Amino acid sequence: MQYVINDHLVLSEVPEGPLAAYLSSFAQSLSRQGYAERYIHRQVMLAARFSRWLEQTEALNHCITSEHAARYLKLRYRRRRPNRGDRAALSHFIEFLRDEQVIPAEKVPIPQPTPVEQCVRAYEQYLRKERVLAQATIVNYVPFIDRFLKERFDAGPVKLSSLRARDVVGFVQRQARQLHLKRAKLLTTALRSFLQYARYRGEMPLDLATAVPCVANWSMPSIPRAIAPDQVRRLLSQIDRNTAVGRRDYAILLLLARLGLRSGEVAFLELDDIDWQRGCLSVQGKRGRRTQLPLPQDVGEAIVAYLRHGRPRSSSRRVFLRARAPVRGFLSQCAVGTIVRHALLRAGIEAPTTGAHQFRHALATQMLRQGASLAQIGELLGHQSPETTKIYTKVDLDALRTLALPWPGGVR
Repeated sequence: MQYVINDHLVLSEVPEGPLAAYLSSFAQSLSRQGYAERYIHRQVMLAARFSRWLEQTEALNHCITSEHAARYLKLRYRRRRPNRGDRAALSHFIEFLRDEQVIPAEKVPIPQPTPVEQCVRAYEQYLRKERVLAQATIVNYVPFIDRFLKERFDAGPVKLSSLRARDVVGFVQRQARQLHLKRAKLLTTALRSFLQYARYRGEMPLDLATAVPCVANWSMPSIPRAIAPDQVRRLLSQIDRNTAVGRRDYAILLLLARLGLRSGEVAFLELDDIDWQRGCLSVQGKRGRRTQLPLPQDVGEAIVAYLRHGRPRSSSRRVFLRARAPVRGFLSQCAVGTIVRHALLRAGIEAPTTGAHQFRHALATQMLRQGASLAQIGELLGHQSPETTKIYTKVDLDALRTLALPWPGGVR
């Protein structure tokens, strides 16, 4: 005898047990998340057998926990070869049942944070709520402070008033020699920020931020590494826009190339950020600042093509979604960098880097060579300080040649 779920999903026998009534809605939930039919069938079949086993153990809904799933899989593996996806499939089912309030949420004991963890969390909240720093900045700062406090106080109480200049200097000296120059500078910036925060909180009588050593570094030591215009054209031409993924990736790369957006600005772009009537989009940059940018026609057409013929159906308001289940927005800006890296690899292009920022550098370089001012470039790129934009003066080689002094003695 066969049993049909949702008109097309077929099981070899009628499901039984306390969870049998929820298999249909579970299958619908998986379908909405974009899972393939074959995968849905396997998950539902496993869930049905789990429900039958629960009936044999006389388990009631209000008593079912993830421990039951672990016990069932252990017994199942005694009779058949383990399937790598079984544990994840049953976890999906348990999570679905909790979301539907069919089974209670498990009360997992929350370990008490250590004094160092409490201090680091308070600092992290300060950065997020009072300083309104970008998540990427917070993620970079916090590990350094955690390491500093653990090295100084270990598992004991954190008494910031006991810190001295030698603690700060010693930590920087030990850490800086193991880090890349940019990471070492980030370390000192994070440490100054934390020490200023501690002074602001009244927990430190001394201004130890001034004791943080400086990492020697030339101003604007390197030339921005920008992908060449012909490489951009070649890269875009190599994308297969007949597929859903190709339409998505083409729109993403156009946003990077035409507007110089940061990878995070593309990853977290939402449908409501695009004003189709006015032909512009609103971008949330660093520190939550909003910038209005014009929407070029080719970029708008690429986004429309993806929204109409490539974007999976989803309740998410993000413009760009994952192509594989579970269908949702990107979890971080790293996804955009991965798309760039794979596109360069498929096109066989040896670009200066494999990241997304090279398109930003390329746009600024091109604008400068076409006569745009540094102020105009900084406004488009969303720079808060003119100093950030000055680095692009180093790429205008023709202008720099006019400043070069003749070689002593003339040409030989």
